[in-house]
Amino acid sequence: MDTSLIRMENITMEFPGVKALDQVDFQAKAGEVHVLLGENGAGKSTITKILAGVYKKTSGSIYIEDELVDYSSIPEAKAYGISMIFQELQLVPHMTVAENIFLGKEPMKNRNVSIDLKKMNQEATKLLQHMNLKIKATDIVKHLGVGQQQMVEIIKAISNNSRIIVMDEPTAALTESEIDELFKIIRELKAKQVCVIYISHRMAELLTIGDRVTVLRDGKLVGVVDVPNTSLDELITMMVGRSLEQQYPKERIPAAEVALKVNNLSCAKTGVKDISFEIRKGEVVGFAGLMGAGRTEVMRTVFGADAKDSGEIFIHGKKVEISRPRDAIRSRIGLLTEDRKSQGLNLKMGIHQNISLPSMDSLRGRFGLNLKKEKKIAGEQINNLSIKTPSLIQKAKYLSGGNQQKVVLAKWLVCDSDIVIFDEPTRGIDVGAKVEIYKVMNTLAKRGAAIIMVSSELPEILGMSDRIYVMHEGHITGELNYREATQEKIMSLAAGGR
Repeated sequence: MDTSLIRMENITMEFPGVKALDQVDFQAKAGEVHVLLGENGAGKSTITKILAGVYKKTSGSIYIEDELVDYSSIPEAKAYGISMIFQELQLVPHMTVAENIFLGKEPMKNRNVSIDLKKMNQEATKLLQHMNLKIKATDIVKHLGVGQQQMVEIIKAISNNSRIIVMDEPTAALTESEIDELFKIIRELKAKQVCVIYISHRMAELLTIGDRVTVLRDGKLVGVVDVPNTSLDELITMMVGRSLEQQYPKERIPAAEVALKVNNLSCAKTGVKDISFEIRKGEVVGFAGLMGAGRTEVMRTVFGADAKDSGEIFIHGKKVEISRPRDAIRSRIGLLTEDRKSQGLNLKMGIHQNISLPSMDSLRGRFGLNLKKEKKIAGEQINNLSIKTPSLIQKAKYLSGGNQQKVVLAKWLVCDSDIVIFDEPTRGIDVGAKVEIYKVMNTLAKRGAAIIMVSSELPEILGMSDRIYVMHEGHITGELNYREATQEKIMSLAAGGR
């Protein structure tokens, strides 16, 4: 007898112009954490969305406990005990935490005529306390941080009492303490013989929580390995088909004159308090800190997305007034936002249209937008950044996370930005795409651009930065150069030390 709880055989999935999966086999057992690994576009999310009923497979077979099953919707998948925590949050923003957790399965009273709000809030409170979350069942979801919303999404899936739970990038927006709580819950699920299928680009955590790993590449199965019998180097080689000699290929470039200087910047709305820093041409300067420290808020204020209350900004020694993003773009500042899907891209528009958005003025001719020039520029960026797409008019929503990030980067390269802010540049993208982003940073720095990199990944901050500013509760608590910086020193400053 096959011991697999779930077995998928010869799964093929075709989209217009793309074969996302090509006769892929996948098996996972009860009581194990089975990791799905691969670069962006390898087919991980596609095969799990087939399992969860989001997509109807083109061909192939699915067995649950050796029973051949066929379904094509999320409710049908849930009937078989399958839940999925999606990479994109599926919460209703204006509803409470409890209402989101129990959406579609609310406890009822009065002969099933009305929802039992008291019981629902009590049950939600128990779940929140079990995960040590400092939020209330009655909190409105849209008022929570991204990490807190992610934890609510996780609780929502766990509360279904599913036999198979798919977790697609569950830790992308979580703090270290929240990740510890999630791993505790995963171990409890394993003890209850629940099968957890886990996708993450944080390689180290895969070895911490995983039992077996299935590796996909370009829509095909590469192999299956047991975690105790493998290493990060072996997994990376399986993923990308080559060895990555350097995970952080940083090139040290002599810094030139100051490109951006910020003096005493404050914004009461976002909690930014008296921030001063400078970035030189040719530098990559990291901004580190715990979630909520104010790093993203500082960058939004510099870019004009949030209005400053006080402070000065100098570009190449000249004082400038930036009160809106258009002012920043004219000053040749580019911002790769923390959330590329909602802030960096128009997902319904084509790649060529997204790339040209900040450069519309330069693309206008006598008779409107020069479409030929727009497509030419987009084609050049697609080639330069190795963006994987069947067409330059492909809608951005159909690209993998890594390729979406490259499109965001491309639009600022077209603008010829000489100050580029990367906010969480490699969140949710694979190790191969990360290296490509790092190499672009090096290229920009060699051209004389000044680079700011906000990141929650300390190895990335240490590996790619020339200098590091550390923030805590809206303040800069310290500055370190790459020679003296360590994880311990950064964490001490991030906790409020000086």
